[in-house]
Amino acid sequence: MENLRVSAIQTTLIWEDPAANIKQLDKVIADITATDLIVLPEMFTTGFTMQPERFAEPHGDSMTTLLWMKSVAAAKQAVICGSVSVSESGNYYNRLYWVFPDGRYDWYDKVHLFSFGNEPQHYQAGTTRKIFEWRGWKILPLICYDLRFPELARNSGDEHRYDLCLYVANWPAVRSYPWQTLIRARAIENQCYLIGVNRVGADGNGEPHSGDSAILDARGATLAIGEPHQPQVLHAALDGSALEDFRVKFPVLSDKHYQS
Repeated sequence: MENLRVSAIQTTLIWEDPAANIKQLDKVIADITATDLIVLPEMFTTGFTMQPERFAEPHGDSMTTLLWMKSVAAAKQAVICGSVSVSESGNYYNRLYWVFPDGRYDWYDKVHLFSFGNEPQHYQAGTTRKIFEWRGWKILPLICYDLRFPELARNSGDEHRYDLCLYVANWPAVRSYPWQTLIRARAIENQCYLIGVNRVGADGNGEPHSGDSAILDARGATLAIGEPHQPQVLHAALDGSALEDFRVKFPVLSDKHYQS
């Protein structure tokens, strides 16, 4: 695998104001150069809204946010991803879009909905894990609360093996320690690079978010880390050869036998 240059945007989100959030992100992204992957937080156009009937965008090629993501991907010649509130076939989804520079796109719907925040009362849960391929890398995208369920991120070691796991989040500051602990655990147990992108600032309910975004290697070591409570962009170059060498020398994934 070639090295993969990644950029993770730890940002404030303006509550339930898609136009303002896109304008803010445009300014940040304009300064990003020479990257292969841009990762945005969960529900980056609205914050973690529980009013999808007001703010969800209809899924489809003419979707405003998707068109914006396509323009960014083409301009930067990079994949861009992040989740938004969408509607489709009478249901609402917390959907991560994965947009290629040539305009192709795919998506992943959040599997584990946050009952403590009433998410299941407003959104339909996804049912399928997806692995996307980009520049020779296999990448598993997950969303926020998915982090607490390690079975979804299990790197099987067979044809479903992935190289990079990413979590996009609106993870409150009050639970910062579990966030920081679990993203490292997922990287270590799955022998993968990991990008955890969390927002900063208070949401519309007054809940503060400290960010604590990080880019980690397969040993859980830090390649880049966000300063708490501060908007910033994290950059790192992920070494594909080093990952392959580590897995050969310490073949944990091939030793898995128990099937849950």
